[in-house]
This record gives sequence, C-alpha cells and structure tokens, in this order.
Amino acid sequence: MDIIVYSKPQCVQCTATVKALNTKGIPHKVIDLTQDERAMSTVQSMGYKQAPVVVAGTQHWSGFRPDMISQIN
Repeated sequence: MDIIVYSKPQCVQCTATVKALNTKGIPHKVIDLTQDERAMSTVQSMGYKQAPVVVAGTQHWSGFRPDMISQIN
C-alpha cells in the first residue's frame, strides 16, 4: 500500500505523523504542500484545510492520528 503524507514545513502534527510512521517502520512518501501546487489542489479537492493529510490506500485523514496509523498494516 502506498502511503503519502502531505505536509508543511514547521508543522508539529506533520512531524509527529512522520515520526510515528518511522517508528513503526511504515514506508511512506512525504510531499511538501508549499512546494507542490498539484498536491495542494489534490488535498483541497478532498475537502481538507489542515496539514498533515495522510493517504493510506483507500483511507485518508487529516491531523496527527495515532489511532489511524496503528491500523496501517
């Protein structure tokens, strides 16, 4: 499963999300929303207004969600 973390610089929740994924050994890709207009459009079209936005297969969520991260296999 591809996991993408749409992030922003100096975002505490973004940093916590990436750290939690790294701690669990879950491979993921981080995309900086301030550097990628297409990614920003994608996130906004999904209805999100806050970073991070995590897309894990068919699931997606916003914010630091350890409960959701723990469900990733």
